[in-house]
Amino acid sequence: MKTYILIFRMDIVSPEMQPSKDQMATYMQDWMKWINSIIDKGQLADGGLHITNEGRVLRPNNVVEEKPYSVNNESINGYIVVSAENIDDAVKLAEGCPLLNGKGTSVEVREALKLG
Repeated sequence: MKTYILIFRMDIVSPEMQPSKDQMATYMQDWMKWINSIIDKGQLADGGLHITNEGRVLRPNNVVEEKPYSVNNESINGYIVVSAENIDDAVKLAEGCPLLNGKGTSVEVREALKLG
């Protein structure tokens, strides 16, 4: 088995794209069902975090931007680490992510390599 990181992106900039309290409750139920299905398969590896919408970006010459990095208003919102035979199997896990039901969202699948 190889280790893959599923990186979750969503629009954290546009006010109209932010879920209501009720929507968030539904999203969390769907999220837990999806995560539990990965756990049941024994494929949830070490780690995973939800990331706040606040952040800083450091650039050369001591430039610090007072916001997280985003492209087309999408920014990293969290990640999980999974085990899969290959990238295609990791993509199959990611395809069930309920985040993909929203607008301005994406899941990126990347293999994680150990250093050293």
